[in-house]
Formats: sequence, C-alpha cells, structure tokens
Amino acid sequence: MAISQRQIQTQTQTLSPQQIQMIKLLELPTIMLEQRVKQEIEENIVLEEDDRPLEDDEQEESISVDDYLREDDTPSYKSRINNFSKDDKQRPVNISEGRSLQEYLMEQLGYRNLSEQDRQVAEFLVGSIDEDGYLRRDLESVGDDIAFTLGIEVSVERLESLLSIIHQLEPAGIGARSLQECLLLQMSQRRMDSPSKRLAHKIITSYFDEFVKKHYEKLMSRLGVDEDTFRDAIDEIKHLSPKPGNLYSEGGIDTTPYIIPDFRLDYHDGHFDLSLNSYNIPEVKINRRYVDMIRNMVSADGTVTESNREAIQFVKSKIDSAKWFISAIKQRHDTLMRTMQEILSFQQEYFKDGDKSKLRPMILKDIADRTGLDVSTISRVVNSKYVQTHFGIILLKSLFSEAMQTESGEIVSSYEIKNLLQQCIDEEDKRHPLTDETLMNILNAKGYCIARRTVAKYREMMDIPVARLRKQI
Repeated sequence: MAISQRQIQTQTQTLSPQQIQMIKLLELPTIMLEQRVKQEIEENIVLEEDDRPLEDDEQEESISVDDYLREDDTPSYKSRINNFSKDDKQRPVNISEGRSLQEYLMEQLGYRNLSEQDRQVAEFLVGSIDEDGYLRRDLESVGDDIAFTLGIEVSVERLESLLSIIHQLEPAGIGARSLQECLLLQMSQRRMDSPSKRLAHKIITSYFDEFVKKHYEKLMSRLGVDEDTFRDAIDEIKHLSPKPGNLYSEGGIDTTPYIIPDFRLDYHDGHFDLSLNSYNIPEVKINRRYVDMIRNMVSADGTVTESNREAIQFVKSKIDSAKWFISAIKQRHDTLMRTMQEILSFQQEYFKDGDKSKLRPMILKDIADRTGLDVSTISRVVNSKYVQTHFGIILLKSLFSEAMQTESGEIVSSYEIKNLLQQCIDEEDKRHPLTDETLMNILNAKGYCIARRTVAKYREMMDIPVARLRKQI
C-alpha cells in the first residue's frame, strides 16, 4: 500500500491562556484569591499593590508597547477620585496560632526520662498521629519508616513500649489504634469507683461489637442487669470522646476553622444591599517605572538598539501578563455579582428571613439561563462560596435543590422533604425508631410521592444514621 499525504481541515475549540486563568480565578474563594493576588505580585515585577482602584478605562486599554510610549504625563490626581479616608487604609489582620497537638505532645515527652534514641523514635510516633488523635498505621510500617528516615533499627516490641508511654499523655486516649482502644485508654485514667463505670469497662472490653451495633436487649441479657443499670453504664461511655485529638484545640487552622464570606447581603426596610467582600484583596496596578524604562530605551526617532530589544520584549511580556491578570480579576468580580444577583432574585423570599421552607426548587441551569452563562461557570461560582446575611453565613451550593411534585401537582423543594424527615425522626420513639420504609409511608400519606431509596439518600445527606443505630433505651 502506497504512502500518501492528505491535507484535512478540522475545527477544534481550545481555551486561551487568558481563559484558563479566568476559570482558575473564578473557582477561588475570597481567602484564596487574596493569596493568589499576592503571589502574582511577587512573580510579576511590573505589578504592585495599590490602595486605590484603577480607572476602568485604564484597565481595559489595548495591550501595546506603543500605547505605553504614547501615554501622556497626566498627574494621577487628575485621573483619580481621591475621596479615601486614612481610616480606609487596609490593615493586616494578625492571627496568632497556638501550639499544635503534636507540639503539645512533644512538650509532654520532654518531661519523660527517655534516652536520646528513644526520644527520637517517640517523636516520630507522635508525628504519625493524625488530627483525630489516632495512630492509624501498623507498627511494622512505622518501624520501616524509622529505619529509612532516622537510620534507627527498632523492634515492634520497643515501639509498643514507647507507644504505651504516649498513651499516658494528655489528652486521654491519644495514640489509640482503634475506637475500642481509645475508649479503654480514657477509662483507664478514671477511677473505677462506681458499679456503672465498672460495667461500662466490661461492655467495652468484652462486648464492644454488640455495643456498637446497639444490640442492647442481648447485652442486658448476657450481663444480667436491669435497664436502669445498663442505661447508667451507657451514659458513662457517652462521656468519653471518640476523637481525643479534638479535645486539644489551643490553636491551628484545623481545630478552629474560619469562614470568610465572599458576599455580604444586608436587608433593611424591604430593600437588599448586595456587595462583594473584597476588603482584604489588594488592588493591583502596573508599575509605571517599567513603562518609563521602555521609553528611555527607545531613541528619539523610534528605533531600538539590538541590545535593548530583548529587555523591551521581556518587560512587554510582563506588562501583557499584568493586564490580563487585572482584567481577569475584574471579570471575576462581574461574574460573581451577576450570578449572585440572579440567585437573590430567584430566592428573594428566603433571603428576607432565612426560612428554608421558602426556598424555591433551583438548579444550576435555572441561574445559567437567567445570566446567559454556561452551567459549568455557575458551578464554579457557587462552589466553596459563602454569603453573609442578617440570619447567618450561608453556603451558596446549599441553596440549590431538586424539585419534587406532590399528588396535587404542586412543585416543592427537596428541602421541604428533608424538613419533614427531620421532624419525623425528632418525634419518633427512640426505643423503636422509624425505618426508611416507615418514613416513606408517612411521606406518601402526606402527599409526597417518594421512594424508599430517596428517603435513604436524603437521610444520609442529613448525616442521620439508620434506625438501628438511632435506637436508645
């Protein structure tokens, strides 16, 4: 078969670097956008922070070295509105973090009489403890890592001995390898001075699987105790913490998370006031010294020497990148406000008082049709974005819900179904909790056509366990 060449014309759609940059900026929440802007200022030499915003015309002018060379020397006070007070100046917020859990544990190890080698191994074990306070790796794997990282050969028995020392540290239960061990470690630091505590210890030690599965009648029969005695023992177990790492929260981002809202929505006298929370995001501008540098490199007749051509090209590329970045930031702000305005218009009744029963069924396509944007763009806008209202901080994604139809033909939000489920579960007999099938029958009787698997899906979305695990005595 002969080899031949053919020319085929095809049409493909690709994203430009500017579009990719815009998409990435659109996904960022406010706190990450602030970091991204500061990172761009560090990486691009022509960008600098400005306390006052640039004029729109100046941001959108065409990108050309000739345009920069033809710029006039109009003083900045003639092209800016200088109505800023000294109090409006951005001030950094200094947040002091306390010690982490690992630092707290290592401080306690300092009071133990350990050799230098044992101290290194114990600190490695502490560093392997996760944020919940558990050591979720087997000691054989930890020993291999210690040999590879520290060059220390240590046996599993020695690791067990050092881990037992860590188990004696505060908070109680730290370094456990399972929930059962965690609860037993916490009970071992308590005085067994009552029958209920001794019974609780026996339940965790010998009947832990039955306890987890809430086979209470079987446990009472095997232990030979009455209901009141058994209930007292269960109450003792409930006082223990399944995640001892959470008991230590002196500082750190994981233990004390903060939410910075992306929007601020005020409601006064029947009117909404929506604004974008960009107070901590630094305003950026192009440093005019580099424009002057280009002007000085160009001779009076407009020619450029060969030695200066490369420098001019480098500065021009940085100026282009800066203009694209500033334009992408502005486009991000416009897209966010445009989308949030339509969400506010769609859910206006809800935003008046925060009553979730007033939430209308809304999907991403509804807002995409209203704004004229793509569904993927709306998804990026609402993802990880929050709005601060007079009734609390709301995750935008939580405002979207499916539409369901009742027997009468009325369209309701899935939030209404979830509220009814929550109400039924709150009012149920905890000795005989309602199963998913029973909940389905209750909702069907009220006119909501819903399947059992949908009840199970909504229950899991609300972090409500199955009926067997909700059982109490």
